[in-house]
Amino acid sequence: MTQRTADPRTSVVVITRDRRDQLLRTLDRLAELPERPPVVVVDNASTDGTAEAVARLHPGVTLLTPGRNLGAVGRTLGVRHARTRYVAFSDDDSWWEPGSLRRAADLLDRHEKLGLIAARIHVGPDAAPDPLNAMLAASPLGRPADLPGPQVLGFLACAAVARRSAYLEAGGYHPVLFFGGEETCLAYDLAAHGWGVCHCPDVIAVHSPTGGVRAGRPARQRRNAVLTAWLRRPLPVALRHTRTLAAEARQDPEAREALRELFARLPAALRARKPLPAPVEAAARRLDLQGAVT
Repeated sequence: MTQRTADPRTSVVVITRDRRDQLLRTLDRLAELPERPPVVVVDNASTDGTAEAVARLHPGVTLLTPGRNLGAVGRTLGVRHARTRYVAFSDDDSWWEPGSLRRAADLLDRHEKLGLIAARIHVGPDAAPDPLNAMLAASPLGRPADLPGPQVLGFLACAAVARRSAYLEAGGYHPVLFFGGEETCLAYDLAAHGWGVCHCPDVIAVHSPTGGVRAGRPARQRRNAVLTAWLRRPLPVALRHTRTLAAEARQDPEAREALRELFARLPAALRARKPLPAPVEAAARRLDLQGAVT
């Protein structure tokens, strides 16, 4: 049975942009959680009255309005303002199952090297399993003795709970990536700093997307897969990813857009390039061979 006493260990950070109604639904759900987590909302320059609605209807929420769209880096702003040991993440169309934040905090308490939990994801009103769940559970990286689940090098941003100190030590989400498939680089950086990233299926996030995929998101995801290789992987890997995208761009308009955006951001990625330590690169290569996303 879910405990109903408040749990002060975990805050929830939510980023949003121009999705006022969806965000208000999410905040209502978070307010109903038995853990009663503090909530930090980062409004990425919405123009639909989001900030005013949050201030009026959820005055207990910490509302941050940086005045421009920070993309995924908005989460890092939220984490810096959080005052709890652990931080869970939601988007404006996702929230947490009752009791899951308490279970996550218990796991983080027990496993001092655990930096981030990749939760199980239920989609929509029927709680359908997200296909990512099976991929995370089948990670070929195994289960280290000091982690409570299989090791992974990927997760869904709105279904993750992090140790605040580990997140900040790893630098949070990389600004070169901005948004769309930004999670892998953070997983790499956590592992490079010695933190464990693992899948814990008893921790459950609910994702209830509405309105379809934002325009341009698939191209950004393809762009960021290649940028992540330039940021953290050996040059042959980065070049291989780039050649593949360039070949696809001959026939695919989405790939052409991704390639155009890649070249615009590549100088910044090269300046920030920091290849992974050998053990983390070995794990990444193993995932490459498996064709896995984790």
